[in-house]
Amino acid sequence: MQRLPAPLQKIVDQFSALPGVGPKSALRMALTLLKWPPESVRALGRNIEGLRDALHICSRCCGLADADPCHICADPKRRVDQLCLVSEWDSLMVMEEAGFYQGRYLILGGLLSPLDGVDAQALEMPRLNSILREGQVHEVILALGSTMEAEATSSYVHALVGRDFPAVAVTRLAQGIPLGAEIKYVDRETLKQSLKFRQAL
Repeated sequence: MQRLPAPLQKIVDQFSALPGVGPKSALRMALTLLKWPPESVRALGRNIEGLRDALHICSRCCGLADADPCHICADPKRRVDQLCLVSEWDSLMVMEEAGFYQGRYLILGGLLSPLDGVDAQALEMPRLNSILREGQVHEVILALGSTMEAEATSSYVHALVGRDFPAVAVTRLAQGIPLGAEIKYVDRETLKQSLKFRQAL
């Protein structure tokens, strides 16, 4: 690629660091910004700069929110007896966009992966324990996908809940989710059927 002016190269490099954005896409994005009115570019910069300050991690579900607790955890219409475990925030968003789950969530912050140095202490297991100790949850729904890491995490949670909270049922999403798939890539109808026909562990 032809050498870019230093300020443009700097932006291209920063955009390229984002997931799913290669150098060509990053260059297109940077060139598009050069066509925008100056005030629009400045507004984008301010919004990016203020993003971390404007968002909080919900103290209940670990989701991104502009208030604590988040709108899901603060909603009195939500079922408090169901707790859906997801690995990341984008999986929660997929579940919410599908519009059929009415319980609460806990975002684990990843999946168990010993080879990558991710053990139970790196995830939100203490928070899960704390929520279950409140005694309101009667069912933990595992919406973690079907990768090897998801299976390991599911087994860990199942053992933990079975040992410390035997009255709490542990279920997982059922039919239609292919082996090795992540929840965030599953279509709405498949996800709906998987939740409807979830299986006890």
